[in-house]
Amino acid sequence: MKIIETIDKMQTEAEKIRLSGRRIGLVPTMGFLHEGHLSLIRNARESSDTVITSIFVNPTQFGPGEDYEDYPRDPERDIRMAEAAGSDIIFHPSAKEMYPEGYQTFVTVEKLTKVLCGLSRPQHFRGVTTVVIKLFNATKPHLAIFGQKDAQQALVIRRMVNDLNLDIEIKISPIIREPDGLAMSSRNTYLDATQRKNATVLYRSLILARQLIESGERSARRISDELVKIIAQTDGAEIDYVSMVDTAKLEPVQTLSGEILIAEAVRFGKTRLIDNIILTV
Repeated sequence: MKIIETIDKMQTEAEKIRLSGRRIGLVPTMGFLHEGHLSLIRNARESSDTVITSIFVNPTQFGPGEDYEDYPRDPERDIRMAEAAGSDIIFHPSAKEMYPEGYQTFVTVEKLTKVLCGLSRPQHFRGVTTVVIKLFNATKPHLAIFGQKDAQQALVIRRMVNDLNLDIEIKISPIIREPDGLAMSSRNTYLDATQRKNATVLYRSLILARQLIESGERSARRISDELVKIIAQTDGAEIDYVSMVDTAKLEPVQTLSGEILIAEAVRFGKTRLIDNIILTV
């Protein structure tokens, strides 16, 4: 296991790997790894010769009043877990390394970032796309793997890669869930016991949506109303959004048809959780 903390050393190492003919798989993370992250590393292991896991809590994707300072961090634990899952290299730069004094360049994807999470977090995706392209330039991957839990993020990055003609394969891996259905997230550690129990309503509501669709319901409005009802009845749940959009443009749909992303964002106290399912109707 190699641990690299600077961009120039990472680029040098990545170039050596490429020149040797080996395929690089990148798993970008903000650390505090859980089974969801480890599944991405294992996925990359199956598709790559060398797996790089980046660990970087990116300040530019946090808005004012969000949890950048409080975001859970445990790099030593992360390194052990990443190595056990099959990672060969940890890229662990500092914020100063990624954004030195005078930094002023950002990458923006337009329409896809104006909906869903982009409505309540207007600067979030500019920070995401900027840091991801910087990670791509540092690690020079052939393949990068993202989780479906952050479905909008993954689709935005795929659009950026396509629009900028980057020679990188983007793979989206399924959501990994706790036994009770809650999507694994580093932010789950913020929840107290009651909030943790109540947060399972996100997945239960998504299962209800699937059942309604399987029974023949095609009205996005009627399905959304049922999801909002079940979430709103849960103590402490504050809905940010419940949306049904197509996966190509993330535009709201009225009648369900084709591939549909059903996405939710709900707050429990200070903790904002997201979840989703993708269905073909």
